[in-house]
Amino acid sequence: MNEMHGLVIKNTGSWYTVKTDDGRTIECKIKGNFRLRGIRSTNPVAVGDRVDIILNAEGTAFITDIGDRRNYIIRKSPNLSKQSHIIAANVDQAFLVVTVNYPQTSTTFIDRFLASAEAYRVPVILIFNKTDILSPEEREYQDMMMNLYRTVGYECVALSAVDDSVGEILRPMLEGKITLFSGNSGVGKSTLLNSLIPGLNLRTAAISEAHNTGMHTTTFSEMLPLPYGGWAIDTPGIKGFGTFDMEPEEICGYFKEIFKFSKDCRFRNCTHTHEPGCAVRKAVEDHYIAESRYASYISMLEDKDESKYREAF
Repeated sequence: MNEMHGLVIKNTGSWYTVKTDDGRTIECKIKGNFRLRGIRSTNPVAVGDRVDIILNAEGTAFITDIGDRRNYIIRKSPNLSKQSHIIAANVDQAFLVVTVNYPQTSTTFIDRFLASAEAYRVPVILIFNKTDILSPEEREYQDMMMNLYRTVGYECVALSAVDDSVGEILRPMLEGKITLFSGNSGVGKSTLLNSLIPGLNLRTAAISEAHNTGMHTTTFSEMLPLPYGGWAIDTPGIKGFGTFDMEPEEICGYFKEIFKFSKDCRFRNCTHTHEPGCAVRKAVEDHYIAESRYASYISMLEDKDESKYREAF
């Protein structure tokens, strides 16, 4: 039996493209009964996974085992509410591409993504795109948002994906690392990747004028080698971001600044919603915690009632 090791670089439904350690690219399927233990997921193997494969005579292969994951990031499966979909595994960081307009990225979406990334130990950098087409008022709003997230502790970068200097700005942050690119549909993620990887030519979709919302163009995650080392993981545009397997008392821990103030609450099991002596609510009143962040925290608490999950915000 010809056993090999490799990296899953693409998933197209039932087939997985594996780049083997000796540099070959092989199409693989999962061995019949092979399922991940403990994760209710629509895709047991994800882009970024290290796997063992066994070659068969036809030149394709079966994935027989999966290496331990350092981390992974998941979202609610769009079609099966009780299941999760693993977007990618073993990433060094995530770039969340957001736009203050064309289309507008809601702070709820950003905060849910950040909380999920905190839960799975994935560092996030916020990339504010389309800076070139913002009005003075929109630019001011962008500055406010960047200031808010920097204060919380997230690195923020403002750029325009169509600008020639994008590669120089981002190269030091990307070189030699595995970076997940994510964001709502239409924020310019594909344009950004096209400008970072010469000759890539990812399909970009025109924004639907009627709704000023993006159209989905990417359907599966894929790892793209960067010209200077490292990988970019392109992911489908995401509408909603559900939360899984998070107990209400854990959610607070995934909002860095809320967690910091929660240590001063009178009650140890304070939910920061109605209890007396709540340091978090006081911090919101005193403007140490942004109201938008507190509102996102509350919306995630309410999400624990599964039926309330809203696909888009």
